[in-house]
Amino acid sequence: MQATSHTYDVIVVGELNVDLILNQLNEMPVTGREIFAGDMALTLGSSAAILASNLSSFGARVAFIGKIGTDIFGQVVIDHLERAGVHAGMIIRDSSLATGASIGLQHNGDRGMVTYPGAMAHFSIDDIPLHRLQEARHLHFSSYFFQPGMQQHLANLFRTAKMMGLTTSFDMQTDPEHRWDINYAAILPYVDIFFPNENELMQITRKENLEAAIEEISALVPVLALKLGASGSVTVCNGETVSQPAFHAGDLVDAIGAGDSFNAGFLLKYLENAPIAECQAYGNIAGAISTTAAGGTSAFHEQKSLDQYAKETFAYPGAGIT
Repeated sequence: MQATSHTYDVIVVGELNVDLILNQLNEMPVTGREIFAGDMALTLGSSAAILASNLSSFGARVAFIGKIGTDIFGQVVIDHLERAGVHAGMIIRDSSLATGASIGLQHNGDRGMVTYPGAMAHFSIDDIPLHRLQEARHLHFSSYFFQPGMQQHLANLFRTAKMMGLTTSFDMQTDPEHRWDINYAAILPYVDIFFPNENELMQITRKENLEAAIEEISALVPVLALKLGASGSVTVCNGETVSQPAFHAGDLVDAIGAGDSFNAGFLLKYLENAPIAECQAYGNIAGAISTTAAGGTSAFHEQKSLDQYAKETFAYPGAGIT
């Protein structure tokens, strides 16, 4: 990571919750029946927190702004972020609110999620000390639809960051209510990197094919980094489209947080001023490694460089990066 006068490389703003992951189900639950899970894990959840934790584990200096309760789940969130090296001093703890939680059900590679939003639904622009954004080089925001208090103010948040000289990135994530009502034309002009997956891109643009959706969005943002799951990723930057296949890091445990890990790997190299194709490749690497352990952060439980993780996982120097 480059030397800089800033206190942080990245400030992450977004939702915070825990994930209770139930793996090895013989079938998905149905009304009136009880089934067993063969494995269970309680881990850090939420798109923003997974990115922050993994990016910090890779060596970036990361701070987080969000809201949780004062309950045990809130303490799990704080403990995990701090163990990963994330500065948690700007996280608000509200005793009147419960920390959010998601239950993930995994069966034959398919996933079902149930989320209680809790404190994240009460997070708003008034909770963000805007003057502190200038302490960082980059601002990332995740999970637009989970934070109604931010939706009307997100463009202003990004605009403010840009005026302070920060670069910016945005991963809107899914819409549990399936309305996909987002004024992306007002937000994306202040975003440097947009991180949707294929379904999200199709839903917000309401286009009939992926090519048309990519064309519309790439005209609004300098870098479109489109996640395609097991098919890899596509980036569009300066009119150039690059497709890269996914890496395969071993047996799939679950894909929770793989997209957020992609974001972390991509941003790590972006902050090093690497070419976009290299950022994309390291995003693919981080996403692949993430799937080898339960949850989005368990695969990166030690603080070491992404290059080290890649070499250990793929067993040859450079992990195929040229």
